[in-house]
Amino acid sequence: MGRPTSTRRGRAATVAVTVVCLAYAPIAMTELWPYASPGAPAIGEWLLGRSVSPEFVAEAVRDRIGPYGRSLLPLIVHSVLGGLLMLLGPVQLLSAVRRRVRLHRITGTVFAVTVYVSMAGAALYLVRTPPQQAFSGAAFWIVLATILVGTVGSVTFGVLAAVRGFPDLHQRWMLLCYGFLMTAPLLRLEWGFLPWLYPGLGILDINRVAIMHLGTLVAFGALLASRALDRRATVPGLTGTWCPLPVQVAAHLAGAAGLAWITVAFLDEGTAGRRLLVAYLVPYAVTYAVIAVRAARAGARGAAWAREEWRLHLVALCLAPAFSAVTVPVLERAMDLDRPTALLAGAGIGGGMLAYAAVTAVSLRVLYARELLKRGRAFDGPPTRSAQAAATAGTAPEGRRA
Repeated sequence: MGRPTSTRRGRAATVAVTVVCLAYAPIAMTELWPYASPGAPAIGEWLLGRSVSPEFVAEAVRDRIGPYGRSLLPLIVHSVLGGLLMLLGPVQLLSAVRRRVRLHRITGTVFAVTVYVSMAGAALYLVRTPPQQAFSGAAFWIVLATILVGTVGSVTFGVLAAVRGFPDLHQRWMLLCYGFLMTAPLLRLEWGFLPWLYPGLGILDINRVAIMHLGTLVAFGALLASRALDRRATVPGLTGTWCPLPVQVAAHLAGAAGLAWITVAFLDEGTAGRRLLVAYLVPYAVTYAVIAVRAARAGARGAAWAREEWRLHLVALCLAPAFSAVTVPVLERAMDLDRPTALLAGAGIGGGMLAYAAVTAVSLRVLYARELLKRGRAFDGPPTRSAQAAATAGTAPEGRRA
């Protein structure tokens, strides 16, 4: 592992993420004060009232009073600790890039504990609130629950990877975890931006537009960061591919069928459906194009590992619409939802869930390659010093790296 392969772009991305996190931290920490004490200052409401309109803010507050009132204390814990996570994230990223090992481990422990406690507060809210009565409705509740599970799962796998001495896998899971956490500030940015694009649209409809792509975009950002920090041309023990041409063709056919079904389903919903379809298709197309181009370029320069990781994520992205299409009738029956709500929820969770599956596949791919290498060493006898060095490349604890 190492520093970003493109210094200029890496620095720009790091600065952008840091600015967003630092700006959002005080907003998150004060967001729920007015619900506990009417009239208390809230930075986010003040900014939103001036960037959009006081009426937009009033609608947001009015629609959240009921759902939040039943679980106010857990939500305050969730929001205050969420602000702390926004501060810890840049510290973790910079300490990892700069190889400040002790600082990274200490703040990493604090980060993981804070994630668990913060997500416990969010879980209490979701458990106490029936989906239909949640802020922005059942689809938003389902997306929040999915993000919560993805956040807890990714930080858990990240901790396990660090304990087992797999820093490359640790890095991928923690970046995915932070990507899921970034859905909160990015949603607030869309609260400020989308009303300018869709004048007169209320916060409930803004949320529906946002969940069409937030999961896909944050996971895509985590993938870009992972690849920028991983400069290895190959992984010891990596042979062949888990994404041969037949697998890629099948994934593209399934994805095309899923996209066609989703397109028809949204078009049947009229103007609102067309708006949601655009919010889904445009980010999806951009993400697909970037991943496909990166995979092709990696293959052209002979970077077998980069090509394999890009391909695994490309297959997962292709399968996301098919997964969403299959999920819609399941949600209808399991949660007694109407078709538009189930469609909204299914499309909203597909990208994030399949990205999580892709990181799982990448992790298994790395572990499988190392297992093959281990068995090869056992068959060939005691390894030479050069073979030992190659076998441990990318697997030694961060503090022991050159």
